[in-house]
Amino acid sequence: MEVRNDIRTMLFDLDGTILDTNELIITSFLEALKGSVPEGFCRDHIIPSMGAPLVDQMRRFSGLEDVNHLVDAYREVNLRLHDDYVKPFEAVKEVLERLKANGVKLGVVTTKMRLTTERGLKFVGIHSYMDVVITIDDVANAKPHPEPVLKALELLGADPATALMLGDSTVDMEAASAAGVLPVGVAWSMKGGQILRDAGAAYVIDDMRELYAFAGLEREILAER
Repeated sequence: MEVRNDIRTMLFDLDGTILDTNELIITSFLEALKGSVPEGFCRDHIIPSMGAPLVDQMRRFSGLEDVNHLVDAYREVNLRLHDDYVKPFEAVKEVLERLKANGVKLGVVTTKMRLTTERGLKFVGIHSYMDVVITIDDVANAKPHPEPVLKALELLGADPATALMLGDSTVDMEAASAAGVLPVGVAWSMKGGQILRDAGAAYVIDDMRELYAFAGLEREILAER
């Protein structure tokens, strides 16, 4: 399938898209929810809703309305184990550096809070490539609402017609579509590529380096190999 080659802005979800935090997230949930979920609750119950706001997930898993204590417990585990688990997915740093050098505007749009978002980006050495970072602390409505994507575009002065959103979750595809940007999924999503296609992904990439083609860099990259 031919891809668009006129993209000048790329927005990225964080967890499960450019940062491999999957096991950190699952471990944090399992530890925080001990005693608050039925016996047999496991990773398979968590994976389908990964990407949704933390409060929403805690309410869904526990059946409780007031989940502040569970959110606090999750964040304690998540921060304590952060550096032992977090790493970038393959070629992420290389691709961001190349896109940035070629004038593509870059940003993160996540349902995480700013504290852990900034920590993750700095820990793996990619914070400096991002022109904008939108977290759940910056908006009234989290993904799948388009507000976070639209806010990133506004701050970048970017045209949605030449922008894409890369993500591993259905909420990423829905927010991108609602904001008028190109929804692109990642095949390394724990949810599987087909779920992303069903949620509106126009493309699902197998490798971060496939993003070069969207920015019209494919020939240049191939010529250097």
